[in-house]
Amino acid sequence: MSLGLRLEVRQSQGLVLTPQLQQAIRLLQLNNLELEAVVDKELSENPFLLRAEARQAASPPTVEREPELSGRPSLAPGRGGEDEGWSPPGAPVAADRRLRVEKRGAAPEEENDGGVVGRLARPPSLAEHLRAQLARQRLSPEVAGIAEQLVHWLDDDGYLREDDRELAAALRAREADVAAARAAIMRCEPIGCGARDLKSCLAAQLAERNRLDPAMATLLDHLPLVARADFAALQRICRVDLDDVKDMIAEIKRLDPRPGLSHAPAEPVEVVPDVIVRRTGRRSWRVELDQATLPRLLVDRTYYAEISRRCSERREREFLSERYQAANWLVKALDQRARTILRVTRAIFARQIGFLERGPSGLRPLVLRDIAEDTGLHESTVSRATADKYVATPLGTFPLRYFFTTAIAATEQGEAHSAEAIRQEIRRLIESETGENVLSDDQIVAALRERGVVIARRTVAKYRESLGIASSVQRRRAKALAS
Repeated sequence: MSLGLRLEVRQSQGLVLTPQLQQAIRLLQLNNLELEAVVDKELSENPFLLRAEARQAASPPTVEREPELSGRPSLAPGRGGEDEGWSPPGAPVAADRRLRVEKRGAAPEEENDGGVVGRLARPPSLAEHLRAQLARQRLSPEVAGIAEQLVHWLDDDGYLREDDRELAAALRAREADVAAARAAIMRCEPIGCGARDLKSCLAAQLAERNRLDPAMATLLDHLPLVARADFAALQRICRVDLDDVKDMIAEIKRLDPRPGLSHAPAEPVEVVPDVIVRRTGRRSWRVELDQATLPRLLVDRTYYAEISRRCSERREREFLSERYQAANWLVKALDQRARTILRVTRAIFARQIGFLERGPSGLRPLVLRDIAEDTGLHESTVSRATADKYVATPLGTFPLRYFFTTAIAATEQGEAHSAEAIRQEIRRLIESETGENVLSDDQIVAALRERGVVIARRTVAKYRESLGIASSVQRRRAKALAS
């Protein structure tokens, strides 16, 4: 075997992502709010880009209108709601409560409290509220300084969960001074802030109401028995009768276990939909892009032609040409993004038109591959087109990924059911329970089987937990406490 240098020519095939293709893929993954930030950046860097006028953005000339959606023979619409017109979603439904996003693009003055006017306009934070009350207490300088620091260490619920020894070590202070500072915080309104655990938080509120008698203190020492609704054990330990136990539990339920939330930051802004689904007839729907949040750009060709005539140097002409091409590519990429999102969304609701007519119970099993086959796109493109995108429907605002659900087998070779529809059916079964008839997971399995759904008990438990619903034992105890 000889070693040496030699020159070879080989021919091979490979996939190379051009910068323009990389830009198109990146833009497709962004929602309208994130896209707005990218567009603003490009506008500041490219002199040949212009933002379209409001009159031009009102109806996009580049996105063609497709026929309205209508039900397929296999998707006959349900009864009710067919004569109602479309109106913008009102109060968010249950799914909407999870659809929150942080506010983007906050102005510098908002990030810095907005000066004096901003501080006067917004409500005081929990720390500010407590510091104002601590200033009115007669505390020694050492305790006041420790309390000043501790109010900033409270969690969102208002608790200070570390013990006094750990806090004293962290502050390099005496443990007695830390205990005094904690006690000073717990005397402030809302009562219970600064507590280490639930027991001490509730005890502080009861003491403020002059209701912390020996029986109540004993009850607080056995909160796990309260959670299990073990009335017999509580009667024996607290040495009271059943009516007194129920009265004490009712009084505890009127307390605030999370006092810090009363001064929690304001709710984050609602998500802004990228697509809107409107009803246009008894059985027809229209899918449109939300033009209010969709950025639209134009290429200023007149300015490019004018400035190009004045440039004589080669480097200047190359720079102008590169910026002009980049502007054209961005406009084309935005147009292609709009077309792709609209195409994918229409394909989704062509299959999920039962959701628009009957709600979550009308959802059908759907995976990315189904939409890819309907649109002729790759699954990865469908995935990017639906990532972080939201759609406004008459039933509320939902992420596009909400409409992709796995299939649950049906009995006697019937049509498969979607997982989300089964979740909603489980919710309805549990909401119809009474105190004497609390359904176990096995009973829910049997009830679903009567409705033609084949599902395992562990799957029912998984879906129930995903809905935030307690087990049958816990629900039975909760109903016993409420009675």
